[in-house]
Amino acid sequence: MQRTPFDIPVQMREVADQTVREAKKAFDQFVDATQKAVATTERSANSAREGAAEANRQAMAFVEENVAASFDFARRVVQARTIEEVAALQQEFLQRQMAASAEQGKVLGEMVGKTARDAMEKPKT
Repeated sequence: MQRTPFDIPVQMREVADQTVREAKKAFDQFVDATQKAVATTERSANSAREGAAEANRQAMAFVEENVAASFDFARRVVQARTIEEVAALQQEFLQRQMAASAEQGKVLGEMVGKTARDAMEKPKT
């Protein structure tokens, strides 16, 4: 079989070249957008992780406060001389602990809310 020479027209090569350049540009834009999305996700995750770590530290501080209050209460109870004094100490302790628990819950709730807001905010680039 005899080969016949076939030249690709200049216009066709120009169109193909233009198509390749446009595809490369679109791919570069896709990669750039993907990298920005990954960076945004990483910043959000870091913000959430930092917020969770701070909430954990605060929760541990509250645990320490509550344990200290409990030991103080126990110390005071063993020094009580009457059942009425024990009842008064217990009532005082419970009132303080309820107030402390409400405040601690409020603080932790605010921390969690701030962490969620920070993680969801549009990152500043």
